[in-house]
Amino acid sequence: MITSTDPIADMLTRIRNALNVNNPQTSVPYSKFKEAILKVLKKNGFILDYKVISNPQKSILITIFAENSNPKISELKKVSKPGRRSYVNAKEIPVVKQGKGMVILSTNKGLVTGNEAKKLNIGGEIICEVV
Repeated sequence: MITSTDPIADMLTRIRNALNVNNPQTSVPYSKFKEAILKVLKKNGFILDYKVISNPQKSILITIFAENSNPKISELKKVSKPGRRSYVNAKEIPVVKQGKGMVILSTNKGLVTGNEAKKLNIGGEIICEVV
């Protein structure tokens, strides 16, 4: 098995690939950070649900959209990469697609959306953009 140097980018790529072939579900290896990102995506309505599965290896089954509906995600992009981290303060948090999308930030208060970070007046590392 090939291991990725950036497991978050791997998860986002698996979600993008599932969307491209109209597959409503995908599976990714488990980590607490991935689960936190999925929690933010679910809270904001971009994914339908996720479930932690304890097979011989722990994994997360992500339900992106219901079989009879359209997916809510049209774009998914990793911003901060291992070779180039992207940090912003509260005033520099970007607005994605005129407010139709969101950014997920890693802050000292945990993972939050860009709007929540602006309300809390905190900055952090931009993990990804979702539209």
